[in-house]
Amino acid sequence: MAIRTRVKICGITRLDDALQAADAGVDAIGLVFHPGSPRYLEAAGAARWVHRIPAFVSVVGLFLDAEPAFIDGILAEIDLDLLQFHGRETPAACERHGRAYIKALGMGGAGTDVVTQARAHVRARGMLLDSHAPGEAGGRGQRFAWDAIPGERPLPLILAGGLDAGNVAAAIHQVRPWAVDVSSAVESAPGIKDPRRMQEFMEAVRRADAET
Repeated sequence: MAIRTRVKICGITRLDDALQAADAGVDAIGLVFHPGSPRYLEAAGAARWVHRIPAFVSVVGLFLDAEPAFIDGILAEIDLDLLQFHGRETPAACERHGRAYIKALGMGGAGTDVVTQARAHVRARGMLLDSHAPGEAGGRGQRFAWDAIPGERPLPLILAGGLDAGNVAAAIHQVRPWAVDVSSAVESAPGIKDPRRMQEFMEAVRRADAET
C-alpha cells in the first residue's frame, strides 16, 4: 500500500500563489516572518488574505530566534495553524505560545544531533531537516547529504533543502519522509511562485508515492 507524502510549499507571499498551491494539492503553505529573508511577509499584508486559504490547507508561520513579543504580535493578527522555529529556540521557547509547532534543524554544519533534538522537543509535531547551517535561515535551494539522516526518528520527519521536481522522487525513495518542503525550486523569483513548477513538483511526489 502506497504511503502519501505530505507537501508544504514555503515562502508564499501572495494570495494568488497560495490559492494556486492549494489547487495543486499541497497540504500546507509556509509564511516567512523572518525579516532577514527575501520571502519575508509582514503580518498586516498576510492578514488581508490568509483567511481565504481553503479548509484543510494548513498555514505555517516560520520564525528564526524571534522575540516572544514579535511572535505574539503575529498571532494577534493571523490565526496560524502551526509555528515553525528555524533558530536555536529551546523547547520551552517553542511551547510558550500554546500553538502546535515544528522544529527545524540545519544539517549544513557539524554537530547536529537530530535524535537528541527530537527527543528534547517532545511536543513538536515534526522535525524539519534543511540544508542550512544550524541557526540560519533556509530557502537557499541547496540539498544536504541524505545519508546523514539517522534511522531513528522520534518525530515525523519533514525533508527540505534543495528539493525539486527532478530529485524529490529519489528523496522519497531513499529517506521515506513524512513530508517534503519546497520553496525556491517552485519560484520564478524569490517569493514569487510559478504555478507550472508547483504542479510539476506535486506530480513528481505523487508518482514517487505510487512507486513506493
